[in-house]
Amino acid sequence: MTAPQENRTDSRQMLGRLRSVMAEEAGGQTRLDRITRLIADEMHTEVCSIYLFRDQETLELCATEGLNADAVHHTRMRLGEGLVGRIAKRGKIVNTDNAPGTPGFRYMPETGEEAYSSMLGVPIQRLGETLGVLVVQSKEARRFSDEEVYAVEVVAMVIAEMAELGAFVGEGAAMSARHQQAVLFSGATGQEGAAQGHVWLHEPRVVVTNPIADDPHRELERLTTAVEELRVGVDRMLSNAASGDSAQLQVLEAYRMFANSKGWMRRMEEDIARGLSAEAAVEKEQSAARARMSQVTDAYLRDRLHDLDDLSNRLLRILTGQGNETGAEMPPDPILIARNIGPAELLDYGRRLKGIVLEEGSVGSHAAIVARALAIPLVIHAERVTTEALNGDLILVDGDQGVAHLRPDESVVTAFRDKMAMQAKAQERYASIRDKPAETLCGTRIALTMNAGLMADLPSLQGSGAEGVGLFRTELQFLIRNHMPKRAELSELYARVMDAAGDKRVVFRTLDIGSDKVLPYMKAVEEPNPALGWRAVRIAMDRPGVMRMQLQALLRAAKGRPLSVMFPFVAQREEFSAARAEMEKALERERILGHPLPESLEVGAMLETPSLAFSPDSLYREVDFLSIGGNDLKQFFFAADRENELVRRRYDTLNVSFLRFLEWIVERCAENGTPLSFCGEDAGRPVEAACIAAIGLRSLSMRPASIGPVKSILRRTDLTELKSVIDNARDSGVQSVRPAVMEYLRGKL
Repeated sequence: MTAPQENRTDSRQMLGRLRSVMAEEAGGQTRLDRITRLIADEMHTEVCSIYLFRDQETLELCATEGLNADAVHHTRMRLGEGLVGRIAKRGKIVNTDNAPGTPGFRYMPETGEEAYSSMLGVPIQRLGETLGVLVVQSKEARRFSDEEVYAVEVVAMVIAEMAELGAFVGEGAAMSARHQQAVLFSGATGQEGAAQGHVWLHEPRVVVTNPIADDPHRELERLTTAVEELRVGVDRMLSNAASGDSAQLQVLEAYRMFANSKGWMRRMEEDIARGLSAEAAVEKEQSAARARMSQVTDAYLRDRLHDLDDLSNRLLRILTGQGNETGAEMPPDPILIARNIGPAELLDYGRRLKGIVLEEGSVGSHAAIVARALAIPLVIHAERVTTEALNGDLILVDGDQGVAHLRPDESVVTAFRDKMAMQAKAQERYASIRDKPAETLCGTRIALTMNAGLMADLPSLQGSGAEGVGLFRTELQFLIRNHMPKRAELSELYARVMDAAGDKRVVFRTLDIGSDKVLPYMKAVEEPNPALGWRAVRIAMDRPGVMRMQLQALLRAAKGRPLSVMFPFVAQREEFSAARAEMEKALERERILGHPLPESLEVGAMLETPSLAFSPDSLYREVDFLSIGGNDLKQFFFAADRENELVRRRYDTLNVSFLRFLEWIVERCAENGTPLSFCGEDAGRPVEAACIAAIGLRSLSMRPASIGPVKSILRRTDLTELKSVIDNARDSGVQSVRPAVMEYLRGKL
């Protein structure tokens, strides 16, 4: 049964009255009380209640018309608890003529709600973030009409906008002021390190200050004009990209499709006709898209919803005039906050950044690669950080723990500064041994080299004490461009890298793309499991043109100097043999052209798959060297995706099975006279590095900042003793040798 015809709700009339209430001078609680009375009157219901979040997990009854007034600020429920908690958790409407009989109902006797059968509950949301729940109830058993549901949705959105603007704080505050409380974001580590600074938003938030329209006709004109400007801009981007690749054109065509969508435009026009401003109508559509985005698992659909979200942002900036150039000045210690960011954009900021916090991202993403290259602490998966942070807010970034403290209290700041001071002292100690060898107490010499990927990394070669570059990632120069780099450009870059390294060895890894590293000018391939798919040397052999061009660039860059090159993600001997044959062809071509050839040439492979370790001895003799790619090898060994937070921390490098596997690889290389190194995150972790050295690895490559800590622990460790500790622990039947190793090191260091 729906509402009687004479009681039909007029959303425009309700918004008009709501605007009047918002314009009145009043404290936050008084405002909320007036809003609940207004809604109950307009909806012809006995009850209207507003529940708001007190913290991320707790909802509180903050105002009501019809329920027991004593329950206000006393009735609370956890997220997901009762119908109200479910609405907040799922972001979905509940419309029922029998609330007590609806699954999930929880009776709260202090409210006196037992007399009310019908219930309509709507989430109070802003851009996908739920701030609370708006509820209307009546004794009459009826389902609310579509028009009534729409009216309550619109009012809930306006309440969210008013909360953003601080309308419910002040005298008699119903809620704390937003963007003032301390917030802890628990994400994941993208790049280790700690930094203190102030927020710099990559995309400043657009604030809608006029959610309710004075003149619907005027608002429709504003929307039409803004949409036309948006469409012209999209057409211009498409025209400029006309000579580009098909993948970029497909993305822009999708943009144009959304920009010209009649359904999108019609929904916004209907919202304006019902009383919303043009900005509020756009944001209502954007909120709906973000709500759907959070529930969609299909990658293609999520990308399309991202496109719609981005278009909405562009349209809002046109309507409000709030572009990226807001007049705000970047602080001297900027911590970049963004949903996500591309490598080229991140490089534009360069070393000015003290830290980065992303809502999305991954440990292998372009942003993480650049952050590591620039040694900038990075936290990823920090949900809601872009909606909470404001330009200039104090923020602490702990990349070691994968957390960020926004607007922290003084005790947290003090503890964090103490941690940074301890790290600074340690760096001073490391500087004192910079020019000393990584020689252990038992007299074993370990070669410590650094990972790099940008020219900006090379100054660290001298300052870190690295003995060379054990891994130069060549893909960054491909990822940060909108077009394929030319051979001459690459040759010049590689030559500058070798010039900067001087007489120190640089190992260039050929193009490692695929999986999570997709070139912007190459068509992405949809794969069910990209990490195990078409990537690295597999792409190079199927599309040999790019590999040949890169090998020629490397040979020319050497200018007669020694050259070391390795191929990534080799899974079997045939792949290495085919890749090496391409190098021989490139050499022959350079010889025919009369170009100087390298004084010496080493061609190696990265051992990142267990299958390569089990290759015949002929592979070990054919390669000039092997470099264990620890990150990939560990994830494949344990069948644990390193991008998956649910499993990646469950598997320990010091697990007895993995250590035994590494030791066996060391033994096979020794039997065949194959030089071996270890490259990856674990090489830069002092305890893991010491254990890897103890089982026989004599060359480790890591980020520059890790060389000091690793050298320090190696110089104070007897590898013979440590190997004995590892062996004894393994013999005892434990799963990991870590506890025994830590106990030994605590007694020695």
